[in-house]
Amino acid sequence: MPKKTIRDVKVRGKKCLVRVDFNVPVDPDTGVIADDSRIRAAIPTIQYLIENEAVVILCTHFGRPGGRVVEEMRLAAIRQRASDWLNTPVADAGGPDAGEARAVVDSVRPGGVAMLENLRFHPGEEQNDPVFARGLASLADLFVNDAFGTAHRAHASTVGVADHLPAVAGYVMEREINMLTRALESQEKPSIAIVGGAKVSDKIHILTNLARRVDTVMIGGGMVAAFLEAQGQSGGAAEISQDDIHAAGQLLFSSTTKLMSPSDVVVAETFSSDAAPKTVKSNDVPPDSFIMDIGPATRVAYAEEIIGANTVLWNGPMGVAEWPQFAEGTYAVARAIAATPDGLKVIGGGSTAAAVDELGLRDQMTHVSTGGGASLEFLEGKELPGVAALDDKD
Repeated sequence: MPKKTIRDVKVRGKKCLVRVDFNVPVDPDTGVIADDSRIRAAIPTIQYLIENEAVVILCTHFGRPGGRVVEEMRLAAIRQRASDWLNTPVADAGGPDAGEARAVVDSVRPGGVAMLENLRFHPGEEQNDPVFARGLASLADLFVNDAFGTAHRAHASTVGVADHLPAVAGYVMEREINMLTRALESQEKPSIAIVGGAKVSDKIHILTNLARRVDTVMIGGGMVAAFLEAQGQSGGAAEISQDDIHAAGQLLFSSTTKLMSPSDVVVAETFSSDAAPKTVKSNDVPPDSFIMDIGPATRVAYAEEIIGANTVLWNGPMGVAEWPQFAEGTYAVARAIAATPDGLKVIGGGSTAAAVDELGLRDQMTHVSTGGGASLEFLEGKELPGVAALDDKD
C-alpha cells in the first residue's frame, strides 16, 4: 500500500471527515435499503476511529440529484442503518454546506459520529468546486477516504478536500488497492482474467492490460458478437460498431496470451425479458438473433479452466444475467471460481459482485470489490484521482 492509512497517523481527538460510499440500492416503491453491504464494509474504519476517540464526520453521495435537493434522496434511512451497525447514534449534521453543518459537528464529542446530508445536493460536489471543498475541509483536522467506489471521480469530497487536509485511506480503500494490485501483479500461476460486458470498446483497455499480465483471458457477454464478426462470422442482430470489431480483431490476432471465446452461445429472437432461449454453435449464430449468454459447452470448458487456476480475476457478466433464462453462464462462472480450491479469487464490482451475492458465494471469494467504475479503471491501469490525492507513505 503506497498511500498512508488511518494506522499511519494520529486520530485520537481529531475531527475526521470520512468519505464513505453509502450509495446503496433501495426499493423504489418502499424506499427500504435492498443491500447494505457498502455500509457494512465501512464499519471497521468508523469503529476504529470511534475506539480511538476521534470525532467522525461521515459524508457520502446517494443517487443523482443533480446538485439540488431531492427529498427522496435524503440520507435518513442510510444514517439509521449505519447507526444500527455501529450500535451508536449517528447525528444528522445537515448541510452538506459546511456553514449549515458546523454547529452540529462542533457539538459531537470524541468517539461520536455525525453524517452530512447528501453531498450531491450541492452543485459544487461533482464540479470539484474549490469553495465547497474548502468548506468541507474546514470541518475537520484529517480527511479519511474510504470510498473506493468513487475514487475514479475527481469530486470535491474525493479530491478537493485533500488539498486542504492530511489525507489517508480507510480500511476499504486500503484493501481494494491491495487486492486489485495483487491480482494484477500476481505470480501465482496459472492466472486467468474473465471479462464480460456489452461492448469491446468499453473494455478494450482492460482486455489489453490484462492480456499482458495473465496466462488466459476468457470472453463473455455481448462483446462476444464483436469477436465473431472480427473472425468473419455472424455476430447476430445487435448493432456492432466497426471500432468494436477492430478492437476485437487487434486482441485476437496480436495478443500472445491464450484467448478463450465461446464455442456455443444462447441466442434469442428478441432482446427482451420474456424471450425464449436457444443454444447454437458460435459459428452458426442467426443474423436476426441476439447473443444473450454463453452456451452449455462453453460453461463446462470455462469451468474446467477456472478450477485449475491459482489466480482468477473476474469482471463483467457472461450474458444478460438480470434475466433468469440468460443468467446460467454467469452463475456457472461464479460457481467455478468459488469451487477453485486455493489461490487468489478477486471479483470486480457492479453486476459481477451482484451475481456472487445472489448465489451466496461472497465468503468463498478472496475479495469482492465495492467499486464498479473504479475497479474497471483500476484494471485498465489508470491512476484513480481519489487514490492519487491521498498522502504518500514516507
